[in-house]
Amino acid sequence: MNWIDLGFLVSKNKYNENSLIAEIYTENHGKCTGIVFGATSKKIKNYLEIGNKIHVNYNYKNTGKIGFFKIEILKATTPMYFDNRKKLLAISSAMNLIKLLTVENQENIQLYNLINDFFFILNEKDWVKKYIFWELEFLKIIGYELDLKKIVSKEIHNDILRYYVKSNNEKKFVPNFLIENNEINVEKHNLFKGLKLVGDYLEKSILKPNNISYPNSRLDFLNNFR
Repeated sequence: MNWIDLGFLVSKNKYNENSLIAEIYTENHGKCTGIVFGATSKKIKNYLEIGNKIHVNYNYKNTGKIGFFKIEILKATTPMYFDNRKKLLAISSAMNLIKLLTVENQENIQLYNLINDFFFILNEKDWVKKYIFWELEFLKIIGYELDLKKIVSKEIHNDILRYYVKSNNEKKFVPNFLIENNEINVEKHNLFKGLKLVGDYLEKSILKPNNISYPNSRLDFLNNFR
């Protein structure tokens, strides 16, 4: 049995001397796992950068057992950013979230399109700000929406409007751009606060309850803003 599809490479791990086990998020079949034989060959090796968009031919004998991929490159999305560490960290973080938090063999065209949009976001001037909203949309699609506008309170301090959420008698301030979404040049420290806020929610509401460790790839991306 086999099927043909398009997808993005979200993870790869060594299987044996010449092969890899890959996870690919596909348009019509969701996240799928399979073996890529001959993955160390020069022809195939260059295709296998995390985030690359590929054409997939998947073959398997029995449902529930791992099959194998034959792949062809459609778009080398990741190599475009080999000279931009911050964007490479963003790619690694985004693809790892897809790996960790999506269900195997479950089609979700919204999520596939969101991954596709991610690589357009990287070319925007304010890409970091849009990436934070991308993460929020991702969490919404998988059933963990964080609607900040519904839970924040606001105050005026030194003639400046500030938003916050209150938890255990502690105020946690929310960067204005996450509520108003009209700032063009968001300062670096506010981008860090935005990423940290979403990361805290991710850890508290999704990762810890499911005994999943906080992904190092996202931590590396976050620390790049310190």
